[in-house]
Amino acid sequence: MGRKIKIFALLCLSSISALAQQQLSLQEAISIALQNNYDIKISKNVVSIAKNNANIGNAGMLPNLSGNYTNGGSIQNTRQTPATGPDRVITGAKSTNQSYGADLNWTIFDGFTMFANYDRLKELQKQGEVNARLSILTTVADVITAYYDIVRQQQLVVAADSAMDVSVLRTNIAKTKLQLGRGSKLDVLTAQVDYNTDTSSYLQTKNALQVAKVRLNQLLVRDISTNFSVENSIQLETGLLYSQLAEVADKQNPNVQNAFINQRIAALNLKAIRGARYPVISLNSGYSRANSTSPTGFNQKFAANGFTYGVTASINLFNGFLQRQQERNAKIEIDNSALSLEKAKLDINAQLLSAYQNYVTYLDLVKLEQRNVDIAKENLDITLAKYRLGSIAPLELREAQRNAIDVQNRFIEMQYQAKLAETTLKEISGSINLSN
Repeated sequence: MGRKIKIFALLCLSSISALAQQQLSLQEAISIALQNNYDIKISKNVVSIAKNNANIGNAGMLPNLSGNYTNGGSIQNTRQTPATGPDRVITGAKSTNQSYGADLNWTIFDGFTMFANYDRLKELQKQGEVNARLSILTTVADVITAYYDIVRQQQLVVAADSAMDVSVLRTNIAKTKLQLGRGSKLDVLTAQVDYNTDTSSYLQTKNALQVAKVRLNQLLVRDISTNFSVENSIQLETGLLYSQLAEVADKQNPNVQNAFINQRIAALNLKAIRGARYPVISLNSGYSRANSTSPTGFNQKFAANGFTYGVTASINLFNGFLQRQQERNAKIEIDNSALSLEKAKLDINAQLLSAYQNYVTYLDLVKLEQRNVDIAKENLDITLAKYRLGSIAPLELREAQRNAIDVQNRFIEMQYQAKLAETTLKEISGSINLSN
């Protein structure tokens, strides 16, 4: 009796705690993850770097302007011997040299390489954005999976709790029969052992529920000990069509988009390499000012300032066939990028079809297990009524109880697996609703 009271008190405290918990919806979980998740923040920073790099200066279209300044000198002891007259000896002759100025260099033509580089930088920016979207889709899919894992564990806890109720009722009936002289001590002990077994299963399921909550808190990047409650059921979307998902995946799947961008980058690399066949023309200009002193020189002081300007042009006439080699390799890279694109499409279609087969199968299993739940519940009610009347053995009641538990657990698992397949379909096709 004391153990019963303790368990009853524990269940009451758990119920009160559940009422005090924060109710967390899936939409709120996704919103928190989009704001806090580390992978998403890192991917956004990578996008920012790519965006900063995509400018005409980084592509080599703007001039280079540099300033320079030098200041130096020397202290020397000198002896000068002229053709006639005495030697000229100077001790500690101090010379100074100072100059400063600015130099401008601007490549105005390099065989269109700079334009190819600029386009490549823009493609890399797009690739960064695609990778960021991939990170977001993956994180949201993980959040949905973790969220419904909690829903699943929560339902399993309820199912385990119901099994304990039946075991308690069975124990009470066995004790009553023993008191009336219609039962045996063995039936009471067996009922108590089964009750303890159900209690152990209940506690393990509750532990799995808490572990699942820790996992979701980790994805949301908040205190992992935060307690909360979730929805009570798994809502399934039953109207997904493979043909529509395949069409969307061909356009929105991040891996396919990445492969397409890599194909564009390979073409731009070839364009940049071919630019080396053209001349490079640069404009240069500068301004400088210089001052120097030399007590031992012909001119003891010197000063000069002025502008310089000019045009330089160069062309590669022969570099050991390296130009041809680089162009051939670039063309091979284009072929590889085309193959990679086709491979990405094939892989995505295969993953999508496999996920869709799982999705359809699990939906059918959900319907089947739903009917089994109803049948098993009715069977348990009938068996329990017969047990009260003493027309069946305790073993038959336990078997009916186990069947009901197994069917209920299978039904919950099929719902969860169907949700996973649905989420996988949307993740592969790139059609996950980031707000739901």
